[in-house]
Amino acid sequence: MDTLDLNRRTFLKLGSTAAFASCIGEAKAEPGQEPERKRGSSSSRLVEYVNPLQGTASTRLFSRGNTLPIVAMPFGMAHWTLQSNDQRGWFFQPQDERLQGVRCTHQLSPWLGDYGYATVLPFSGEAAPEPGKRASSYRPHELEIFPHRLKVQLMRYRCWLELTPTEHGAAMRFTFQGDGQRGVFLDLPGDDAEIEHDSANNLIRALTHQNEGGVQPGFATYYVFKSDTPIAQVEMKSFQKHRVAVVHFADSKVDTVHLRVGTSFISSDQATLNLNAEIGEKTFDDLAHEAAAVWEEALGRVHLQGATDTQLRTFYSCLYRTKLFPRMWHEKDATGKIVHRSPYNGKIELGVLFADHGYWDDYHAWYPMMALLYPERLTQILEGWVNALKEGGWFPQFPCPGYRGAMTGSLIDSVFGDAVAKGLTGFDLQTAYLGLKKHATQKGDPSKGYGRVGIEHYLKLGYVPSDAVEGGAAQTLDFAYGDFCIAQVARAAGMSEDAAMFEKRSQNWRKLFDPSTKFIRGRNADGSWLEPFDQYTWGGAYVEGGAWQYRFNVLHDPEGLMEQFGGREECVKLLEEMLTQAPVFHVGTYSEEIHEMSEMAAVDFGQYAHSNQPVHNVLYLFTAAGRRDRAQYWIHRVLNELYSPDNFAGDEDTGATSAWYILSSLGLFALCPGKPDWALGAPLFPSAEIRFSSGHVLRIDAKSHKAGAFYNQVRLDGVSKSSFIPHAELMRAKQLTFLAV
Repeated sequence: MDTLDLNRRTFLKLGSTAAFASCIGEAKAEPGQEPERKRGSSSSRLVEYVNPLQGTASTRLFSRGNTLPIVAMPFGMAHWTLQSNDQRGWFFQPQDERLQGVRCTHQLSPWLGDYGYATVLPFSGEAAPEPGKRASSYRPHELEIFPHRLKVQLMRYRCWLELTPTEHGAAMRFTFQGDGQRGVFLDLPGDDAEIEHDSANNLIRALTHQNEGGVQPGFATYYVFKSDTPIAQVEMKSFQKHRVAVVHFADSKVDTVHLRVGTSFISSDQATLNLNAEIGEKTFDDLAHEAAAVWEEALGRVHLQGATDTQLRTFYSCLYRTKLFPRMWHEKDATGKIVHRSPYNGKIELGVLFADHGYWDDYHAWYPMMALLYPERLTQILEGWVNALKEGGWFPQFPCPGYRGAMTGSLIDSVFGDAVAKGLTGFDLQTAYLGLKKHATQKGDPSKGYGRVGIEHYLKLGYVPSDAVEGGAAQTLDFAYGDFCIAQVARAAGMSEDAAMFEKRSQNWRKLFDPSTKFIRGRNADGSWLEPFDQYTWGGAYVEGGAWQYRFNVLHDPEGLMEQFGGREECVKLLEEMLTQAPVFHVGTYSEEIHEMSEMAAVDFGQYAHSNQPVHNVLYLFTAAGRRDRAQYWIHRVLNELYSPDNFAGDEDTGATSAWYILSSLGLFALCPGKPDWALGAPLFPSAEIRFSSGHVLRIDAKSHKAGAFYNQVRLDGVSKSSFIPHAELMRAKQLTFLAV
């Protein structure tokens, strides 16, 4: 039996005796709770509604987002965050109330770990370089953190640390008020990390080779730190596979120090180019204003009217989360060309590239949201994924930053299927199609991060046998849906025979539907059902879920699925049963309670585990079944009960969970990415405007005579709609109105 690990958590071996740190605090301010903001209810700056601490009060055993408080430019290469401890993955915990520094991080998820990071901490007086010994307390309620700016007082050192980001670096300002020698720690991981003091230019050059995989031999992250205050001395310290530069400034009583940082995945010279191009001689305040303006434009794609302050903070915090990943991997060289060092072949290549995105996580909501709100950026990202294919020979299965194997399927199929269905262009369609066809018809090496797990079985049997491959049913469902999406790309590329072949294969989900139980089940290689069957047992034929979580996971053929259930009315009954029964689970092949089980059990939504992606299409099956009233009821419950400015229901997953909120709160969702239509839900706000980059504006109004009334009529530019709206019509429209009459 293939035992390739399919779960993110297997990148970090969990012990059953790991200490449980509850994210439910005492009566004082919750860890991770948004600090009190100096913001009026009618603030004109959308960036002030964002709480980067949303989702950070998480542990390995219970997730409220498993996020980091990131200060960065939209899709920037360099993310900056707070480091409160030196744990792998969970290195910021709001309840720690002390800091070891600000960290340039490239971590997409604590389950996969960080790479190429560096930590910076100013100090005055006596201080040791080890993380625990150098840590300083801070006052969480005084912390100022927004997407474009960070300000925190280090109480031990009587120093204010401020930071504002650039795409490939940051500017920092240290304001010292205490006594003693002023300095800064520069901490890089790895025994082979290199740190050099360039005294002639008053800067520090550094590099680290640290990574968690997904890179080529020789990989390095390069840093250049430039101070506006003369550096008197640099001491080099080594400990626990880290190297630390203890930088002492010449003026022992200097009040303010500016530290400018450039980073690169190409070279130290490129890091210097990035620093000079993005920062140069600009002041800290000028850079902060520039970053705020960029974020204001990104967040301003959607304007809300009539929303409460809590709704505004939740919405724009979620929208911010959707603008962090995938990470820009390209840089601009001395001639102005866009280049990148490829994690797929180790060479310096022309063109754009992006990294750190899980297609399994993000195909449901993030990519469709981008097609609606930011199609110009999505086209560039798609071009980047095609470049990854060209450089490595295969599409990545879970790019982090290059080839990594995690989760199931080859759901980049959905990414391109949805793009062509919604009419996006600007990428190499023919090459993209050939790459999709390759992993759907040839055996790759999933252990190295490319190819479908069990494809040889799927091609022979039409399903992935669960006695041969872990998660066989989950793999089969993802393959069948992926085949549907590949068919759309094939048709757009003029490959009609291939399109017909993949369309036929997309019906393979039926091979795992058991009419006696009305569940999707695992089959053995000999055609028999995997026994014993328990509808509440997780694992085995499924991944991060059980039979209930995968029961409705046939995105591309809801009509066929409802027919198997016995019709639309029976489907609605099963949906209601899922949402109203007890959240029972059996740990199954996981042998212990994993955090997704705990998160499902913590809320009153039955077997609907919104904390994880396999159910993210489920509520919109009510719409497909003609019961948009029940869709509205349950969608609004999820929006109001499972999201807040401070927490998520589970892992946020690089914009996936946030994008679900953004789309659903606007009254729209892609029930099947890869089809050119939007399922109708019900808006959460009285009014919203989508302001496209072209200048076109789509207004969405929800008009009701009383709170909670069902919006039983929907009109697009005055034309009645029932359940779905074609994407092309929506993009041309000026007015979408939901009416309760």
